Amino acid sequence: MLSVLTLSQNLMTVTKAEILKWITLSADVMQENKQYLTDLDSPIGDADHGINMARGFKKVLERLPTVQDKDIGNILKTTGMALISSVGGASGPLYGTFFMRAAAPVMSKEVLTDDDLVAMLDMGLEGVISRGRANLGDKTMVDGWTPALEALRTAFANGADTKTAMQACVAGAEQGMQDTIPMLAKKGRASYLGERSVGHQDPGATSTYFLLNALLEAIS
Repeated sequence: MLSVLTLSQNLMTVTKAEILKWITLSADVMQENKQYLTDLDSPIGDADHGINMARGFKKVLERLPTVQDKDIGNILKTTGMALISSVGGASGPLYGTFFMRAAAPVMSKEVLTDDDLVAMLDMGLEGVISRGRANLGDKTMVDGWTPALEALRTAFANGADTKTAMQACVAGAEQGMQDTIPMLAKKGRASYLGERSVGHQDPGATSTYFLLNALLEAIS
């Protein structure tokens, strides 16, 4: 009996309350880093990434009370719709698509297993790739998401619990973000700069790191 109880206590899941907390923390971090993200975007983009992300998540927070009693899938779908409707440029459609695609495998769920968590984030990334037509190495947010999710899957495969796996995920996102600095941009506004895009950290990969770190904080 003791061994069964101990095993059940070691099983971790992600609750709806933690997903709601994730969205709220994401809004906070985008507001706190609005100027930083905009400064990153200034030399290689339209100098509006931080402004757009802060505005988009402010709109998300306004809509969040209407779905607090809904399932996780509907919460994510509403988040995506709010971002698409309120954010201009590339970040709104891309992050909006991420959340709307991420919603699909977790519709009707109140609690997420580790497999659900991976499926949610994987589907979100697939949506970003499909919408933005970017690949790994193009100096976009994909360069943050891809190593992050590879690290998450590897950690789970090696028996890590949810928190430890998410720590690996965030570390992967951080490394991917830093790896964009020497890259030559091949997609987006930065690609027009050619060699001048080298030496700058991608703002989309940076906001991806912030988003995943907020998820880690929410489940911790």
